[in-house]
This record gives sequence, structure tokens and C-alpha cells, in this order.
Amino acid sequence: MGEMSIQQAMEKFLTQSKLKQRVRALEITDVWEELMGKTIAKYTDEIKLINQQLIISTSVAPLKQELLFQKEKIRNRINELFNEHAVKEVIIK
Repeated sequence: MGEMSIQQAMEKFLTQSKLKQRVRALEITDVWEELMGKTIAKYTDEIKLINQQLIISTSVAPLKQELLFQKEKIRNRINELFNEHAVKEVIIK
């Protein structure tokens, strides 16, 4: 068995477990304000990542409309940020 760094071991563990999506959702939440701006971040209620579907919840109707128009942009920015195809679809609720 070859040696690997702690980071490599953690990445392997996360990939093989179901925790990777939850961890990635937390990482997205951490950078959400930077990606989308303070106003959008302030009125975003919840961010989930389930089966590569990013689910964004907000109770503000105009924000829902704005996010619907930006779905592809959101997906592309997140995938670019993490340098992988973490998000295939964005769902606004």
C-alpha cells in the first residue's frame, strides 16, 4: 500500500462516502456571498446539494425570479470555483 497525504486520504474518504455532497454544500454556502453578492446572500434561506442538484431556497419572490434567470451562471461559477462538475442543475425554491 502506497503512502498518501492526509489531504489525499480525506479526498478519497469523501469521494467514497456520502459526505462529499454535504461538505461541498457547506463550502458553497461559505462562498455564496462572494459569488452572488451581499443582497442575494442576505435573502437566501438555504443551500443544499443533493445528487449534483444545487437547491437554493428563498422566500423573496423577486429574488427567486432573479435566481431563475441566473441558474446557468450560478452552475458555471460554482463548477469553475471548485474545478470540477460539482453541480449539474440548479433548482430555485
